[in-house]
Amino acid sequence: MDKSVKYNFRWKDLGDIALGRPNLGPLTQVSVYRLMQYTMRDILEKRYGAVEANKIFFDAGFLAGTEFCKHTLDKSLQFNDFISDLTRKLLQFGIGVLRLESANLDNFSLMLTISEDLDCSGLPFYGVPVCDYDEGFISGIFHVYSGRTFEVKEIDCWGTGERTCRFSVKLVN
Repeated sequence: MDKSVKYNFRWKDLGDIALGRPNLGPLTQVSVYRLMQYTMRDILEKRYGAVEANKIFFDAGFLAGTEFCKHTLDKSLQFNDFISDLTRKLLQFGIGVLRLESANLDNFSLMLTISEDLDCSGLPFYGVPVCDYDEGFISGIFHVYSGRTFEVKEIDCWGTGERTCRFSVKLVN
């Protein structure tokens, strides 16, 4: 193990929220989550540039998506049932409202939307998509589910003036 690494994420690191927050519980305001995310993005962009910050957010999202899939989703389900399970869990965790717009299972390419997205719904116009973390999160989920690699690209975003986030999901050969 690399001695310069101080921390390696494990699902158990999320802790016992019921024990630690007996009065406040598991919920917080979306603005508090975004405060952490966007201040971190600000510092990362200033320190490393926007391209590298985007990569870091994608990689963090990928790790989160892999862990989320491993610990909350039923990977043994057939595709349609897996999507239903994923839709329910994203709602349950308050992450967003998933809708599968199209799926070509012959080449495994999908188009999906996430409305009321935790990361960006309601943000002002930036002129660029901002959901690099979500791209990684979705990629990580489908990687764990299928054991294969996916390219996930956000094509519509609140940051570009749209009212939902739309993602293209394509299998990498």
